[in-house]
Amino acid sequence: MLKFSALAVSLLACTSDTRDLERKIDALSTRINTLEARVGAGARAQPPQRPRRPEPEPKDVFAVSIEGLPFRGPADAPITIVEGYEYACPACNVARQSVKQTFEKYGDKVRVVYKPYIVHPDVAIDSSVAVCAAHQQGKFDAMDTAVWEKAFGTRDFSAAKLSTVAAETGLDMARYTKDLPSCRQSVMQHHAELEGFGQGATPTFYINGRYVVGASPAKLHAVIDQELALAEERISAGTSKADYYATWVIGKGLKKFEPKS
Repeated sequence: MLKFSALAVSLLACTSDTRDLERKIDALSTRINTLEARVGAGARAQPPQRPRRPEPEPKDVFAVSIEGLPFRGPADAPITIVEGYEYACPACNVARQSVKQTFEKYGDKVRVVYKPYIVHPDVAIDSSVAVCAAHQQGKFDAMDTAVWEKAFGTRDFSAAKLSTVAAETGLDMARYTKDLPSCRQSVMQHHAELEGFGQGATPTFYINGRYVVGASPAKLHAVIDQELALAEERISAGTSKADYYATWVIGKGLKKFEPKS
């Protein structure tokens, strides 16, 4: 509350009507109290929150294409995990350990397919393109590991650095250079497809088509357990292991994410 002694003295000098002076002071005090209340309310007000990005429902199954993509694990595993990832993403680096734990727990019941999704286009596109070019020469595993260790590890994703890594990995550099344009197109196509399924962050996993954000092993394994029980039931009923993903995920999955209004 502001003090009014000086103001009161000034007003006394201007008027002999004490009651008029009191009315003026009361009115001024009321106005100041109102202003203080408004300022206090403004200080307590929270900034408007950004609308939450729509995400798929946990039970949604998406027909995520995997043709031509690198993978680890048996081709006929009942569980196919597609990882939407990039090489400039720290959480994707952490997810490597989660994937390792998943293989340790489930063995040949899972395969992991690696599909590019770019969150940091200024630095992450070229590394995914370089790994794609290595995959064309059958050296995905070696180049994937090398990019994590030598590019992500030093935060150097320049074309020169990636070429050096490719050469050190033993790639045919003439073919590597030749394959870069088509690989760039492929990377962006994969990105666009995953974006169409509602992906907005990395890493995001699609476990037999089911959308899971983040790299928590417990979260991943909970969905794997559900899908594995379902897959084993369907395989026992006659679906071949080799055709399981094509039949139940590609054939019956959603082709696009449609947010609910």
